[in-house]
Amino acid sequence: MTKSGFMQLDDRDRRLLALLQQDCRLPNAELAERVGMSTSACWRRIRALEEAGIVSGYGARVAPDRLGLAFQAIVHVQLTRHDPDRLAGFIRGIETRPEVLDCYATTGAADYHLRVLTRDIAAYNAFLEDFLFRLPGVQSAQTNVVLREIKRATAITP
Repeated sequence: MTKSGFMQLDDRDRRLLALLQQDCRLPNAELAERVGMSTSACWRRIRALEEAGIVSGYGARVAPDRLGLAFQAIVHVQLTRHDPDRLAGFIRGIETRPEVLDCYATTGAADYHLRVLTRDIAAYNAFLEDFLFRLPGVQSAQTNVVLREIKRATAITP
């Protein structure tokens, strides 16, 4: 770790991160071979990356359409007030909803931007009416329907 709290990465660390992001199911022996190190050294490097919080988890990419989830929208939410209780209630509510894949607090006209995934527009409308518009402090929500996905990155290059 450096004074700034960041871990110094070398070329092997970067290659390991790239490989893990491509396929986190690769066996340690194969990872080690691909980056040119022993299996024990490779395991220690991966463990150090995990302990430093650089690798924060492992997962699978899932095709939403194969699960019947065909409607995706970006929702721009404005709140009426920004007092701590309303903000905490909004955030707690958003965190409980499986339809909300991402939520960002941002600057600009909207306070929050959500990426929402549902079966269809009827399910999305139910999400709005039965949940989002009932959250205290929600003033308005503007929906942008996702027509098609152009790029969706899952890998980060340090």
